[in-house]
Amino acid sequence: MRTIDKLIAPHLKLAPVLVKRAPTLTLAFDDRRKSRLAATLDNGEEIALLLPRGTVLRDGDVLVADDGGLVRVVAAPEAVLVVRAKDALTLTRAAYHLGNRHTPVEVGADYLKLEYDPVLADMLKRIGASVDQVSMPFQPESGAYGGGHKHGHDETFAEDYALAQQVFGEHHGHEHSDDHEHEHGHSHGHDHPHDHEHGHSHAHGHSHDHDHGNDHSHDQKESDHVHDESCGHGHHHHAHR
Repeated sequence: MRTIDKLIAPHLKLAPVLVKRAPTLTLAFDDRRKSRLAATLDNGEEIALLLPRGTVLRDGDVLVADDGGLVRVVAAPEAVLVVRAKDALTLTRAAYHLGNRHTPVEVGADYLKLEYDPVLADMLKRIGASVDQVSMPFQPESGAYGGGHKHGHDETFAEDYALAQQVFGEHHGHEHSDDHEHEHGHSHGHDHPHDHEHGHSHAHGHSHDHDHGNDHSHDQKESDHVHDESCGHGHHHHAHR
C-alpha cells in the first residue's frame, strides 16, 4: 500500500499533462480535513494518507506518494445548504451569525455555502435569507474553523491555530450576563484610604506629611500657631503709632 505524505503547494506549478494523468482521490470536506486517513483512489487503489497535522485538502490539490507518484484531489459532491438573500445586508448578517458559531462557510459573490444543518437552516430563514439544500462540492474558507490550508508560505499557521482555539474556548467557557463580575485586582469605594508610595500618605480625612523643612497640618488652626522666636519663620514685628 502506498503512503501519501506530501502536498505540493499551489504556487509550484506542474505541467498540466502530469496533473491530468494523475489518479484522483475524491473526498468530501470532512475527510479532506483529516491528516490521517485510509482511503481508496478512484481507480480502486487503496492508499494511506499521512499528511502534516492541520492540513486541509482542497479541490485540485496535488499530492505526492512515497514512490514519487502524483495524486490529484477532487472535492466530492455532498449535502450542503446554499444561502442567498434579497440584499447584501441580509447576506452579511447571515455570514456574521454563521461565523459567530464557528461554522465552516464557503463564500461566493452572491451566496454562502455550508454543510447541511437543519438548525442553521431554520436560523438563516428567520433572518430573511433563502436556503436551498443541494448536493455540491464544498470548499469553505480556510482558517474560519480553527484549522487552515497549511502550506510552506503560511508561516503564522501555528500561531493562528492556537489563537483560534483560545478564542473558541474563552467564548464557550464564559457565561455572558449583565451581572457578571470581573476581577481587576482592586476595588473602588468612596470611603477607603489610598496608600501611595510617593513618600507621603493620603486619607480622605485627611492629612499630608511633606518634608519641606516644617510641619503642616490641614486642620491646624491659626490660633494654635505661636509667633515667637522659636517658630523659625523670622517674623518682623512693627509697632504701630
